[in-house]
Amino acid sequence: MLASHVRSTIPLFICCLATFTSALALADNTLFTAMDDPATAQKPFEGNFQAGYNAQSGNSQNSRLLASTNMTWFDNDAAYSLWGAANNATSSNVRSSEKYQAGGRNRYNLNDRNYLFGQASWLSDRFNGYDSRSILTGGYGHQILNGPVSDLRVEFGPGVRHDEYHGGGRSTKALAYGAANYSYQLTDSTKITQGISALTNEAITLNSETALNVAINEKLSLRVAYTITYNRKPPVSAPKSTDTTTSVTLVYGL
Repeated sequence: MLASHVRSTIPLFICCLATFTSALALADNTLFTAMDDPATAQKPFEGNFQAGYNAQSGNSQNSRLLASTNMTWFDNDAAYSLWGAANNATSSNVRSSEKYQAGGRNRYNLNDRNYLFGQASWLSDRFNGYDSRSILTGGYGHQILNGPVSDLRVEFGPGVRHDEYHGGGRSTKALAYGAANYSYQLTDSTKITQGISALTNEAITLNSETALNVAINEKLSLRVAYTITYNRKPPVSAPKSTDTTTSVTLVYGL
């Protein structure tokens, strides 16, 4: 029965992957995180927009702007998501950080615990050595916990990565992808989330994001996040292996 169900979903899965491939220029987050289970979705669409800005003037002049959006559509057994993000910073009127991301992914439930996924992403982060980085991956996911308080998902699969380096040169290589996402509803208005992912070949990339989300009202919430990205073999133009980002943003539910 399960084998028959898997065979029937393979054409849909391949079709979704092909769609993401053709839309790669439009479409880990540096951190890929597993999507919510469509079987437990409360409404057919969920979306948000979040933004943060800070500025300092006087003896030093610094500013930073963060903005991102995430939109997800749910069906009975499937979910489809698109996202985008921008992060810019200046110091003494000189640009010190500039990062843009876009991506899309899908999830198709095989049953209440197992699912297939496909995802594609594009990243431009020249201050960390990448004029462009495109990733396509897909595979199998498992819903370990799916309760009102705790949610835990893991997934893994093969993929391909194309890098164009800011210092010159490019490469296209196969990779193995794995990720886990955990959330805990601390109170009615407070949720803690932890996401980790790994993109592995001879150049391993590890990502971790820890976030606290506090609802202000039905539409607005406050989000505090700490992200770590580790590259075992970083680009020559950005030789440091580890980057960290702390962000405080207001999130508006669409």
